Amino acid sequence: MDQFGKGTFGYDVRFLRERDDALVILQDDGGDAQAAVSAKYQGKVFTSTAQGLGGKSFGWVNYRAFDRITSGAHINATGGENRFWIGPEGGQFSIFFKRGVNMVYDNWFTPAAFDTEPWIPTHAGKTSVRLCKDMLLHNRSGTQLSVRGDRQVTLLDNGQIRQKLGIDAVKTAKVAFETRNVITNTGATVWEKATGTVCIWILDMFTCGNGVTVIAPYRKADGRQAGKAATTDYFGEIPPQWLQMTEKAVFLKADGKKRAKIGLSPLRALPVAGSYDRENGVLTVVQYDVHPEAEYVNQQWKEQEHPYEGDAVNAYNDGPLADGSQMGPFYEIESSSPAAFLSPGASLEHKHTVFHFAGDETELDEIAQKVFHLSTNDIKRQFA
Repeated sequence: MDQFGKGTFGYDVRFLRERDDALVILQDDGGDAQAAVSAKYQGKVFTSTAQGLGGKSFGWVNYRAFDRITSGAHINATGGENRFWIGPEGGQFSIFFKRGVNMVYDNWFTPAAFDTEPWIPTHAGKTSVRLCKDMLLHNRSGTQLSVRGDRQVTLLDNGQIRQKLGIDAVKTAKVAFETRNVITNTGATVWEKATGTVCIWILDMFTCGNGVTVIAPYRKADGRQAGKAATTDYFGEIPPQWLQMTEKAVFLKADGKKRAKIGLSPLRALPVAGSYDRENGVLTVVQYDVHPEAEYVNQQWKEQEHPYEGDAVNAYNDGPLADGSQMGPFYEIESSSPAAFLSPGASLEHKHTVFHFAGDETELDEIAQKVFHLSTNDIKRQFA
């Protein structure tokens, strides 16, 4: 493994195995498509590759964070191409802020159940792994929620990739994995609007760059949802050098130099988002469940008049905090389930799938046009 340089899948597998000797590597028959999954680190898909151990590592791994993991930290950001979280992050039903404190970074703390505590693997095969975790969470309004999280990660074959995206066979290197994520109310009371509930929140962390653009296609407004296509003021309004909007999509520059976040409501979100890295020739597609008629928790960091009018999909570009420090740099594509109004014993499932295509731009362009209804040139010109 010493032969693989930084940035390759082999380098990251070696690094991760030194810290988790039970790391699971899912792979196809040829060994080109692989994904690394860790029960020790909260069931994360840490990273994947389309070209074996020597291929590009698609996930963002925060190497410096592993040696300083502490309980009670704001977040132990070890990275990970796909992680299981639970929302809401902000608002009166937040599980990240305690009762009575201001919703600012100094008071923001990630629950240990999905920040530092290990998950339990229940099955591991060549192309699939299942994990679970029991959690006891408390929200800002004083409600206790007993939650079981279940998660299955499955490496997809070429036929499944084509079927899920509706594309023809392509020669370019590719890898894809589907995550099926479930939460169950294991408590004795119903999760209700008045006292607060939670949602499944899946976040993908990728390596940023000057040539990386996030794409979030959206539906045109109808009678139910007029006005802005996207929420763009999570951390203040975003300058145009990082944000562009057209009649088809919202584009966010993912360079790791400006802390910025966008979100689309379930009425405007399409069940697909992604990114294009023009410098490395990588097209990433994220496919997820979205339910236009459902209520979604509002994750904004403020007291909310409408706590169940939140976003179904988000994208985040990391950047410096007010004190000049920075968690990354990285960028994220995130999806959420509807709010889980569950009776005791009831469950809610949310699927989230990640695809990477690397290689010839002609084929990447064909995929982008099929999936996003945009050409690679349409994407590149946004931040030319």
